[in-house]
Amino acid sequence: MKELIALARSAPGSLNYSSAGIGSPLHLAAEMFKFRAGIDLVNVAYKGGGPAAAALLGGEVQLLFGSVPATLAQVKAGKMRALAVTGPRRLAIALELPTIAESGFPGFDVTSWYGLLVPARTPKVVVSRIFDETLKAVKPPEIIEALGRQGLDIETSASPEGFAASIRAETAAWAKVIKAANIRAE
Repeated sequence: MKELIALARSAPGSLNYSSAGIGSPLHLAAEMFKFRAGIDLVNVAYKGGGPAAAALLGGEVQLLFGSVPATLAQVKAGKMRALAVTGPRRLAIALELPTIAESGFPGFDVTSWYGLLVPARTPKVVVSRIFDETLKAVKPPEIIEALGRQGLDIETSASPEGFAASIRAETAAWAKVIKAANIRAE
């Protein structure tokens, strides 16, 4: 990471990175990294993670902020070189990869998540039932193991209200990144 940052600083705007599209989670992760590192990288937006990864493999770009499921096989095959992971912990399936936080950016934590949402006026009893049943569905060891093989960890909110608070906090944090990077919907 230090070599990458030094290279980017020596020639601002000369390195391109592929993303899965304007405003995609990994585009925003790259923009946050650029901001925190004080470097200028050029985003080349593709229509999805597959084309973005293919652009790196084909030499069209020099960097990729890619998802673990979409890139790990290429890394393990020696076709891509992974520098770090964006989450708060090393991946169980790739413990050799440091986090960006370990690479000199304390507090850097960009993870993707999936959640279930319902209309705002859904009765609390129904919300509680969906929440409880969802927790049961993701707890079996075979589910945890299958997702773990893809580099995914299961973390659940303590409550529906906790999940809603997390969404509000992330929305505010990402709004700052979007504003700083001058990202506009296309």
